[in-house]
Amino acid sequence: MANDLPTVLVVEDEPAQREVLAYNLKAEGFAVETAADGDEALLLVEEVNPDVIVLDWMLPGISGIEICRRLKTRTATMGVPVIMLSARSEEVDRVRGLETGADDYVVKPYSVMELMARVRNQLRRVRPAAVGQRLEYQDILLDAETHRVTRQDKPLKLGPTEFRLLTTFMEKPGRVWSREQLLDRVWGRDIYVDSRTVDVHIGRLRKALCSQGGDDPLRTVRGAGYALG
Repeated sequence: MANDLPTVLVVEDEPAQREVLAYNLKAEGFAVETAADGDEALLLVEEVNPDVIVLDWMLPGISGIEICRRLKTRTATMGVPVIMLSARSEEVDRVRGLETGADDYVVKPYSVMELMARVRNQLRRVRPAAVGQRLEYQDILLDAETHRVTRQDKPLKLGPTEFRLLTTFMEKPGRVWSREQLLDRVWGRDIYVDSRTVDVHIGRLRKALCSQGGDDPLRTVRGAGYALG
């Protein structure tokens, strides 16, 4: 069974704050990874591809502001929302954090409930289906809450794997996903599945999408993977 919970990476060197954040994020229904310093954070970003990063400014070794700068200058990670946490409340610090690429800036001490709301707000932008939003692409409508998909207002029958595949594609139309990326997102990082299995399920998804008529909206990109549109 895939873990399609949205993943939040918490980078915080104070154990008590890290535990409080992890506990509350898990209670909100997120998968959580934690790092206590910058080097560990950069490794985890590569390993887990988080959907949102909650990043403390003051860290041992590489500072949070430097981590943010590195993430926002790399194509693979520039789209991952970063919420910067800092005890620095001066406007100049807030501006510096945002100009470095942080998507939000929260001053310590902060309200945990407010921070959870800010995480959901960033998630709504990058993985709208994870917060129950409906997705629309041309004549295809996907309702994440009811797990229903229609095309030209006609219901489509999709298995759970095909539904997760379509959700992934519809959240980022035009993006080319490699087989490995789809395996991570749809099946889960801890599950071993042969990459050819992706091709089988893509074939089933194509069949379902075209079952009521209409052109095949999925695109095979030779040597790269698959995309919607």
